[in-house]
Amino acid sequence: MPASNTIVLKSLSILLGLFFIFVGTLKLTPHISKDLYKDLRTEYVKYAKVFPLTALFGVKIPSKWYRRTVGIMEIVCGLAMALIPYHKIKNVANVLLLMLMLLGIYQHWMVSDPFERSGPALVFTFMLGGRLVVWYQTSRKEAADLATINLPQANGLKQE
Repeated sequence: MPASNTIVLKSLSILLGLFFIFVGTLKLTPHISKDLYKDLRTEYVKYAKVFPLTALFGVKIPSKWYRRTVGIMEIVCGLAMALIPYHKIKNVANVLLLMLMLLGIYQHWMVSDPFERSGPALVFTFMLGGRLVVWYQTSRKEAADLATINLPQANGLKQE
């Protein structure tokens, strides 16, 4: 595995994980920033009204539980991205966070938020997608390297 891809993948995983731990904590507790916590509480009232399941099935989700669920998912997935060394778990966390970001973009669009509010969701959507692309390229490169190493040899020469 090329060292640069490994560094990029590990750096993205750790930094994205720490970011989502921080953002999830902001959604759950006012200890970091009371003003931001209060703002998130009022915004999630709007987001709960445009939640896709509400429109499809008529299911009403209390904004308090919706905010808490998203915050807990962000913290758990962030911890998985930052601390757990197994790529399958990291990729599941990455996909879950990617779906949360896509849901966030949808909600910002539905409530007609200005770009300043939806911009970070777009940026982190691209970063999560980029992390998956880097992982895919790295895993393909590893598989190709293993295939060349395991080629049969005759008289000390590789057979192709």
